Amino acid sequence: MARTIQSLERAAAVLRLLAGGERRLGLSDIASSIGLAKGTAHGLLRTLQQEGFVEQDASSGKYQLGAELLRLGNSYLDVHELRARALVWTDDLARSSGESAYVGVLHQRGVLIVHHVFRPDDSRQVLEVGAMQPLHSTALGKVLAAFDPVAHNEAMEAGLRAITDATVVDPAAFDRGLTEVRTRGWAADVGETWDGVASVAAPILDRRRMPVGAVGITGAVERMLEGSAPRPRLVAAVRDCARSVSRDLGSGRF
Repeated sequence: MARTIQSLERAAAVLRLLAGGERRLGLSDIASSIGLAKGTAHGLLRTLQQEGFVEQDASSGKYQLGAELLRLGNSYLDVHELRARALVWTDDLARSSGESAYVGVLHQRGVLIVHHVFRPDDSRQVLEVGAMQPLHSTALGKVLAAFDPVAHNEAMEAGLRAITDATVVDPAAFDRGLTEVRTRGWAADVGETWDGVASVAAPILDRRRMPVGAVGITGAVERMLEGSAPRPRLVAAVRDCARSVSRDLGSGRF
């Protein structure tokens, strides 16, 4: 059996205690409830406080859960609601386009794939849920970078490294491309991440009309392109899917 990290177990016990009991607890109450010396408990609380997971009331000195936990919880709920709302629409997208459909969100300077629908044929495919894609070279990533300033900053901080000969690595050219994405409402990637592969993606907006993710399709360039540009029917299918998911999230028309 794998060994656990005692300090993390103790920190988790503190958080559970604060979540399940009185709204605020003092140091002695916390230490006695989880069987720790006051010095040890104080060290854990100080660390959790520095990270924003615990707050200390200035007047009473008692502790309560911090705002960072609320932010993390909302992020968890947002991703799971996004995936739940996207299930039917991405199935329809894969079926109508004949290509693999993906939903991605911003995560650690990249795009985290949270949902993947296989291309509707008999070819061997690998589930890519949990995979990371670059922000700067994929259609999903460009959509996030175009509509979310945080994603844009993270793309720049991560660096515009060349993945293929087609990858855009000049910051000014990258920003011009994002301006075009914002104007037309969708992004494309033609061989910028994988040779011979093209993608189209559009933004998913929440009830606050903020970008919470992107949906797109990926396939071989000969199927995806008409000349040098994505086939209009595929672009329309992706945008319709994004609108439908956004509408289900409460954003209305956009």
